[in-house]
Amino acid sequence: MKLLVPLAAVFALCAGGAIPTVPGDNSHYVEGESRYIWMPDGEGVPRLVDLQEPVEQKLLETRNGANNQYWLYTRQNPHNPQVIVHNNANTIWNSNYNGNLPLKVIVHGWNNNGNSPMNPLITAAFLAVQDCNVIVVDWNELANGLYTFAVFGVPGVGQFLGNFLVWLINTAGGDWNNVHLVGFSLGAHVVGNAGRTAGGRPARITGLDPAGPQWGGNSLALTSNDGLYVEAIHTDGGLLGIFDPIASANFYPNGGRNPQPGCWLSTCSHGRSTELFASSVRTNHFVGRQCSNLDEAENVQCSGSILMMGNSIITKRGAGLFGLTTGASWPY
Repeated sequence: MKLLVPLAAVFALCAGGAIPTVPGDNSHYVEGESRYIWMPDGEGVPRLVDLQEPVEQKLLETRNGANNQYWLYTRQNPHNPQVIVHNNANTIWNSNYNGNLPLKVIVHGWNNNGNSPMNPLITAAFLAVQDCNVIVVDWNELANGLYTFAVFGVPGVGQFLGNFLVWLINTAGGDWNNVHLVGFSLGAHVVGNAGRTAGGRPARITGLDPAGPQWGGNSLALTSNDGLYVEAIHTDGGLLGIFDPIASANFYPNGGRNPQPGCWLSTCSHGRSTELFASSVRTNHFVGRQCSNLDEAENVQCSGSILMMGNSIITKRGAGLFGLTTGASWPY
C-alpha cells in the first residue's frame, strides 16, 4: 500500500496546497480543492492520503467486485461466519441462511475488512433485537490500497454485491421488503450501487457518513433512488463525509460535522456514525427533528416533526433533513 509518510516541519507545496504534518488534523482541508487529507486506517490510525494519486487500471482487472466475500452470521452462529460463495448453491444449503427471515447486509469502508470493529458491533446489535440473516461483505482486496484506487472500484464492488443478492434471493428465498443494506464511508456508496443494480428493490438502505472526498457531484454516489427508503447519517460532513443531503432522509447528529462530542480528531467523527447506528439498533433512542434547511441542521436548531435516527425497523419511511444531539460516549 502506498501511503504518504509526513516529514516533521516539511511543508512541500503542491497543486492542492501544503502537505499537512499533524496526523489527524484536517483543519487545512477544503472540499473539492485540497489534494491531501488524513484518513483512518483499519486500526483508526490517521494516514495521509493523496487524492490525486494515479490509479493503476490494470490492477482493477484483478482486484474488483469478483473478489467480494460474503460472511453469514445468524443467531445459530453469531461469532463464526459461514462463507457463501456466489453461484455455489451448496454453500447456501450448508449454511444457516433462512429465506424466511429478514436480511441485513453490512459493508465496510476504506482500509477496513470483514473483521473491522464496525462489523461485529453492528452484527451483534442486529442479532440482539431480531432473528435475522446478517451478511458482512469483505471487499478488502480493493479497500486496502490507495484511496483513489478504492474509489474507482466502488461501483464494481456494488454491482457484484447487487447481483449476489439477486442470486441469493432467487436461489434460496427471501423478500426484498425485508432487505436492509448498511454501508460505512465508501461502503455507503457500495450499497447504493448494489441497490441500483438490484433495481431499487431493497426496502431500506442506510449510509453511515457516506465518503466525501471524490464523491461530491459523483453520479455513482449513494442516491435516494437506490432503495425504497434511503437514509444517511452525517457525522463528519465536509471532511471525510459528505455534508450534502444525498439520501431521502438525512440525519445531522450534533450538526453533522467534526468534532462530534467526545472526539478530538476528525477521524473519530467519521467513525462515530457506525457507533451511533449500532446503538440506535439496540435502543432506538435518537429522536431526529425535521429542519427547514441545512443551516438549521448544522446549528442544531431543528424543531419540526419527528423521525427516529437509525434503528432496524424495515418499514421505516421519511424524507427531509433532521437534526439532533447525542452524548459523548456509548450509548450516546
